[in-house]
Amino acid sequence: MSNVTIVDYGMGNLHSVLKKFRRIGATPLVSSSPGDVATAAKLILPGVGHFGEAMRRLEGSGLRASLEEAVMVRRVPILGICLGMQLFATRSEEGASKGLGWIDADVVRFRVSDTIRFKVPHMGWNTMDMKKTSELTQGLPPEPEFYFAHAYHLACRDHSDVLGETAYDCVFPSAIQRNNIYGVQFHPEKSHEIGESMLRNFVAL
Repeated sequence: MSNVTIVDYGMGNLHSVLKKFRRIGATPLVSSSPGDVATAAKLILPGVGHFGEAMRRLEGSGLRASLEEAVMVRRVPILGICLGMQLFATRSEEGASKGLGWIDADVVRFRVSDTIRFKVPHMGWNTMDMKKTSELTQGLPPEPEFYFAHAYHLACRDHSDVLGETAYDCVFPSAIQRNNIYGVQFHPEKSHEIGESMLRNFVAL
């Protein structure tokens, strides 16, 4: 029986996420079935691409309703990765789209002061400054390094949701947590041993 269900809505880097969970000894299931999502033990919401298109696909496939049932009613732990985390927000500048509304935040594009030093998208390795303790980051060093690839980031209105922050011209939330809802802006599946440690922590929740 699967202990992690990876939601397939047609916009995630599913192969690398699936491979990483198998590597750490988990039993992942990749599924686009609303039934599988509604009854999952734990959920991963990956994502690469356009916010508005992602929300359109979640709505059109019936997956949004299943996610609401699992996460907001049954309180299933969910980890959003990159765009997957951004979808938890209230709205995004990317297409002026409404999100799932689970986190009181907007998704905004990087506005850098020095376009020579700070390229958009923000790509490559960067550190995260921990802002609170969490089961997700248990055993990680104080400033773990992760791999990022994104042009948009969260702007949280409730700072208590911020689990970690990263500096890239501005300081932005790179990890969030509200109850059973976890999200990371970086890619733990591409972040070597540190990413594996974080994913093990999620499986162990």
